[in-house]
Amino acid sequence: MREKITRLFVAAAIAEACSWLALLIGMAVKYGPPGNEIGVQIFGPIHGALFVAYGLLVLAMARLHRWRPWPTLVALACAVPPFATLIFERWAARRGILRTAGEPDRPLTPVG
Repeated sequence: MREKITRLFVAAAIAEACSWLALLIGMAVKYGPPGNEIGVQIFGPIHGALFVAYGLLVLAMARLHRWRPWPTLVALACAVPPFATLIFERWAARRGILRTAGEPDRPLTPVG
């Protein structure tokens, strides 16, 4: 279960950042010369759903992996600025707070 939630969290972080990109492009088209709102109408709700999913997965990850309050608050705050979820996910992976119980602390090397 922990592995599945962790994989969903990583996927949600990437998807939320991609939806930010799509929404920013949609806003540029809306307020730019074409003046077409279709991009915002499509990607606005998608981004909103991914924003909520990321927030819920942060709370699930904090509980499952027993995160301290500070990383949890930072992860939640990273949902607001564009692409910050990717930065947090990479940082968390380097720090090892995304590691599941079955994973070794370091890569295994063959002996002999």
